Amino acid sequence: MALGVDAINALGLSGSQTPVAKKQSLGQEEFLKLMTTQMTHQDPTKPMENGDFLAQMAQFGTVAGIQDLQESFKSFAASISSDQALQASGLVGHYVSVQSGQGILPAGGEIKGQLELPENASGVSIKIVDAQTGETVRNLALGSQQAGSVPFTWDGLSDDNVLAHPGSYKLEATATVNGVNTALVTQVSSKVDSVLLGNGQQGVRVNLEGLGAVDFNQIKQIL
Repeated sequence: MALGVDAINALGLSGSQTPVAKKQSLGQEEFLKLMTTQMTHQDPTKPMENGDFLAQMAQFGTVAGIQDLQESFKSFAASISSDQALQASGLVGHYVSVQSGQGILPAGGEIKGQLELPENASGVSIKIVDAQTGETVRNLALGSQQAGSVPFTWDGLSDDNVLAHPGSYKLEATATVNGVNTALVTQVSSKVDSVLLGNGQQGVRVNLEGLGAVDFNQIKQIL
């Protein structure tokens, strides 16, 4: 049976005055209060039908179940985030492999990484480009390679056998696959400097030396 106006007003669900803010849905507490009030104000000579009562109880169970499910998902997400933070913290000071189109050449050091070949290819090469000047410093010819991961190392020497200055360099990998010149994805080795804990909108991130912050799940391999 529908509630009378007085009963509804008593619940604070409506009134003659314009409400400050409208609620778009009933919460669990409001639903229970509404159902209890309806049972209290129903006509004693016309008790609620069993079917109506069971339907309202089913609705109440659905509301409670959804809220419980939401809480479970929140707990699950928090658990995953904490586990990632623990794993990421153990990587500080270690080298990892991440997908990147650039690498950092340290003083007296080298840039190491790998590229992924979808199929067997010929003419595999990596062009090393100075990120600041746009000048091509070195062409690494890797020849023919089989499908899969192909490692590479740049020792910091230019094509003129001159030691390049430390800094950021772009990596442009290409190969001939089935007769077609194809751009390839490169992964570079980088040192983990620190870990950034996530929040509700962003997950755990790691700060890589010279490359900045990347998502924890972008790490392809721990070296």
